Amino acid sequence: MQAPAVIITRPPHQAQHLQALLEKAGRSTIVFPLFEIEPISENAALDQALRDLASFALVVFVSPNAVDAWFQRLASAWQWPAEVAIAVVGAASRQALLNYGIDDQHVRIFSPSNTERTDSETLLTELDLPALKSKKVLLVRADSGRDFLADALRDAQIEVQAITAYRRVTPTFDASKRQDLQAYLNASCDWVITSSAVLKTLLNWCAQLDQPDAVAKMQQQHLFVPHFRIAEVASELGFKHIRLTASGDEKLLLALQSPL
Repeated sequence: MQAPAVIITRPPHQAQHLQALLEKAGRSTIVFPLFEIEPISENAALDQALRDLASFALVVFVSPNAVDAWFQRLASAWQWPAEVAIAVVGAASRQALLNYGIDDQHVRIFSPSNTERTDSETLLTELDLPALKSKKVLLVRADSGRDFLADALRDAQIEVQAITAYRRVTPTFDASKRQDLQAYLNASCDWVITSSAVLKTLLNWCAQLDQPDAVAKMQQQHLFVPHFRIAEVASELGFKHIRLTASGDEKLLLALQSPL
């Protein structure tokens, strides 16, 4: 029996790597973006932080989008100062850094060592908080999200500067997306969900379909999620089939190649 199609809910440019891995493995894929990323073009605070980078002991990128927002404002010849450490939450952000030529050979990169549980709490345990006391940390993030890490660093008497580098935007639920979503529900696909906000968008869109059981059908779809917090939100929202994978596209691929 043919495996169901895999629906990747990321923006197209962020779906390409996973899509290529899956198609190479023989899985059919559909890119159905449930959020879009908008950089903040007029961003004086980010531009100032770029100029003042050497004054920070650590720069925390909350996501691959934060990495992109930072490096896309730079000239290609720009080099990261080796004395400024970097912290990221998951494998996707490490890969994003690598795309710009940044790895552990260039700079100290902190990230959760437990790939099964990648979040701000586990990242915090990797940081040497006493060594950062009274020093400056830059947090590059979206226009929405949790404040846990910033608050925890400030509680440790670390000076935190948080900069909004990009926005998450929900696409318009137009006639084409309505038709596509209805078809995917009736086909029972495998869904890759890499943002908990996507789950609420999905249920909201299903509730707008001319199909009384659309929400219930969505809750019966098979979800593949790389973070335990997304899995928790999915469970709270009534989804029944949730596979928690480790962080990174390769781990998602591995899970999608094995039965639920």
